[in-house]
Amino acid sequence: MTRPSSRQPRPPSRQLLVPLYEHPAERPDAWRRLIEAAPDLYGVVLNPASGPGTAPDRDFAEVARRLREAGVRILGYTDTDYGRRPHAAVAQDLLRHRDWYGADGAFFDQAAADAGLLAHYSRLTVAARAAGAGTVVLNHGLHPHPRYLDFADLLVTFENSWAAYENAEIPEWTAHHPPERFCHLIHGLPETCAEAAAELARQRGAAVHCAVPGTAPHPWDALPPFLETPR
Repeated sequence: MTRPSSRQPRPPSRQLLVPLYEHPAERPDAWRRLIEAAPDLYGVVLNPASGPGTAPDRDFAEVARRLREAGVRILGYTDTDYGRRPHAAVAQDLLRHRDWYGADGAFFDQAAADAGLLAHYSRLTVAARAAGAGTVVLNHGLHPHPRYLDFADLLVTFENSWAAYENAEIPEWTAHHPPERFCHLIHGLPETCAEAAAELARQRGAAVHCAVPGTAPHPWDALPPFLETPR
């Protein structure tokens, strides 16, 4: 007879998109556990200073190197301010992420959701590809116009608390696209709900997700429960 494990269940491989917004010098163990979890990661959002910052950070460069060696996508965090940030400023961030940290993907945060800015984000995606981004993620935090899927690889269509996620509604149009195109980011997760969050994301057509216990205003200072236990 097999005894039940007390550890958090392992999610399916390549399903976790983890934004760990903590400095490696202050949270070295968390970054070590994240690197060790490489087979379970879709990617890691690298965010040294609400973007790449104004100069290279040695500690972030080192964890980026270790992530690359482990085969993990590195998505450089870039704020788009819902389409208000100038194209040139966003493009500069993309190049800094590439040159300083070897980022091979882009994570566009605060992405607009309406159809009126499709052309703007299409141009930003072209700039990201030109800067070497093999993966472009748009973090709308809610369901945008479906045509954003025309040029982005992954849409973050939910970013909110577990309480909000339990009652969230998913538009029908998402069912016409592969689950691998959608990601749900959940914070405020109760300790016992990690498996439920992963299953609910799958049921709602999001093959990629991340659920953490951290809460606002800085929820992304924590790892998913599965990764918090040292291996």
